[in-house]
Amino acid sequence: MYNAKGRYILMALFLIASAICLVYKQEELAAVTAMFFGFVLWSHFKQSSILLAAKYYHKGDYNNAERVLAEVPNPDRLARKRRGYYEFMMGNIVLKKGMFDQAERHFQIASRFPLGGKNDKAFVMIHLANLAFRKKDKERMIAYIEHAKTLAVTPKAQEIIQKLDIEANKL
Repeated sequence: MYNAKGRYILMALFLIASAICLVYKQEELAAVTAMFFGFVLWSHFKQSSILLAAKYYHKGDYNNAERVLAEVPNPDRLARKRRGYYEFMMGNIVLKKGMFDQAERHFQIASRFPLGGKNDKAFVMIHLANLAFRKKDKERMIAYIEHAKTLAVTPKAQEIIQKLDIEANKL
């Protein structure tokens, strides 16, 4: 659960350790440290700092969460499980800033990837329905609400969906 700078330092240490092992003709140890370097490099692109960002996000520290998410080198390369969380957190962060089009794009991408459970996916659909309501797009809003109804597990999610359904009928 390192940020990008911490991973770069760790990779440099593994490379230095591998070089030192080669100088002392310890090929097996050099191979092991090179393997650790490869693992950290792989995790940098596939896992990135999503867990650290989630920690900040759940604490309500959205500025640090956004800063850590900005360190992700290429969100398209993230593992499927991490990409959903990345898009969900980015969607909520830009939604709080009032950038509704970007938030909609992030939530639409998040809806295609696995999240924690059905209820998390339901909240993505709820956000999309709210954004469609903001644009007065009744068809999309109803489609998102219907999909959210199949996913909602908690009473809170079901209550929000009922309120959205009432608002959709008023459009």
